[in-house]
Amino acid sequence: MMDQLLFISPYNWADIGTAILCGTLIGIERQVRNKPVGIRTSSLIVLGTYLFVVSASFLDGEALDPSRVVGQVITGIGFLGAGVMLTKDGAVVGVTSAASIWVLAALGVMIAMGHTLVAIKVAVLVVLLLWGVDVLEDYMVTISRWMRSKLSRRRLLAGSKRSRRRFRGDD
Repeated sequence: MMDQLLFISPYNWADIGTAILCGTLIGIERQVRNKPVGIRTSSLIVLGTYLFVVSASFLDGEALDPSRVVGQVITGIGFLGAGVMLTKDGAVVGVTSAASIWVLAALGVMIAMGHTLVAIKVAVLVVLLLWGVDVLEDYMVTISRWMRSKLSRRRLLAGSKRSRRRFRGDD
């Protein structure tokens, strides 16, 4: 009885767990930063993609091509990602979240193709990339502010020297 409840062929509990793990890893990073695609959404994207691709691999018939399902998943995920992007004060926001959605779907495809360990490694790499680039951007903003303050101080000094020259008649 219990065996029948847990039997989910052609799907695999380990693959489902991997899909949820990969989605959770990336989703935690997104949720901690208050981004639109959090833990639940990320996990569902990876899991849903996995389910579609595995389901397609068990379709029968000459006219059926499982690789077309992957293409359709990519198209559908593109629309989902486009819905996350917005224009705010003339700037496009949400592009990184949209790109994350695409990577999440790619992870689902990888898991469906049997590359579970690689999918976990890629998920960790994505988290490091999202976090690392954010740290680098913060560092660059700090350097940029420091440079602007130096330049504005120099401009102020240069402006005061010019005004002293004019006052003395050195022009």
